Amino acid sequence: MKKAVKFGGSSLATAEQMKKVAKIIRDDDSRRYVVPSAPGRRYSDDAKVTDLLYQCYDAAMRGEDIEGRIAAIKARYDEIIGGLGLDLDLSDEFALMQDLFMRKAGRDYAASRGEYLNGIILAKYLDYRFIDAAEVILFDEKGVFDSENTNDLLRRRLENLDRVVVPGFYGAMPDGSIKTFSRGGSDITGSIIARAVRADVYENWTDVSGMLTSDPHIVDNPEPIETITYRELRELAYMGATVMHEDAIFPVRREGIPINIRNTNRPQDPGTMIVESTCRQPKHLITGVAGKKGFCSINIEKEMMNSEIGFGRRVLQVIEENGISFEHTPSGIDTFSILVHQSEFAEKEQSVIAGLHRAVNPSSIDLESDLALIAIVGRGMKAAKGTAGRLFSALALANINIKMIDQGSSELNIIIGVRNDDFEAAIRAIYAVFIESDM
Repeated sequence: MKKAVKFGGSSLATAEQMKKVAKIIRDDDSRRYVVPSAPGRRYSDDAKVTDLLYQCYDAAMRGEDIEGRIAAIKARYDEIIGGLGLDLDLSDEFALMQDLFMRKAGRDYAASRGEYLNGIILAKYLDYRFIDAAEVILFDEKGVFDSENTNDLLRRRLENLDRVVVPGFYGAMPDGSIKTFSRGGSDITGSIIARAVRADVYENWTDVSGMLTSDPHIVDNPEPIETITYRELRELAYMGATVMHEDAIFPVRREGIPINIRNTNRPQDPGTMIVESTCRQPKHLITGVAGKKGFCSINIEKEMMNSEIGFGRRVLQVIEENGISFEHTPSGIDTFSILVHQSEFAEKEQSVIAGLHRAVNPSSIDLESDLALIAIVGRGMKAAKGTAGRLFSALALANINIKMIDQGSSELNIIIGVRNDDFEAAIRAIYAVFIESDM
């Protein structure tokens, strides 16, 4: 068996945490391919190393002396090295980094050094081979990740290698300059490595024991999710309910490799398995509930709009021309609504209204702001009867008015709109009727 394993910043923030990571790796001989993040926070008001690197680079761009900042970052790593009892000196690396910062090597280069240096330390402590991600993770001339060439290169490089550490979060452009993924991108690197080596499992180790059925800031002690499909994860991740970068799904999904979310501080917990498909029946009718605030509804009314060919296209063209993405488009015979992010729409609302009048000559346009969207997701809903009825009853009992409802054709999710002020109460009501009532 082969496993690719990625460890997050909180798992590698201190020497003691890194010792836990090393024990986890050594306890399972199949954990051969390791992807580390940069050191995270050691305590609640601590700074992440990546943030310190950004601040240091920005100071260099302002022409400030950065020697003290570089020394502070080096001290973080020296503390880890000393705590591990390693014979390792990173002085030359930091001297080069300071020089390249002053020579404006780029913010991506600056941010990548957190993972790069942590990778060197972890490889030394494990006695694993270190491979710089800039040598094997490829981006094209436009800065877009080159998945197929990366996969071919990694397969060749790792074919005859065992026990390897590849830092997460970054790769290189064709000219050799460093390019990073978006924040949290070490998850993506781990997935890329798992695909390249055709791993049996991709383990993503963090500081929680898998995904939860709801937001613990809203629901007290929500149940963990034992198994979730890629599609369910995508639906919940879109609403912000995830413990890993949502783009990390794609490389492993192409090979059908499952992801196991695990807790570094509780390695005995099984965590959450993320799979392509499963015949296992979910424990509850829904897999999870998640949502976001901050939406606005553009409500267009016009008699006989349903008989106008191209009406919807013209409406959406106005939205596109104003550079706005839309979320949902519930409609009726004489009404057509578009839900958009309020922050994105606010500055362009009058331009959009004028454009809609010119495009479709509506009877009226009404805007409704301060809305929240909530997704109820679960593969168990497809064969169940009365799901929507239970949902409506739960919200009615909680005295919550539903502003919008949309169900995908896959029957995997139901999305509702409520007022921002009702968001938390709606989440708790849904959790109570679909999960607490089944316990």
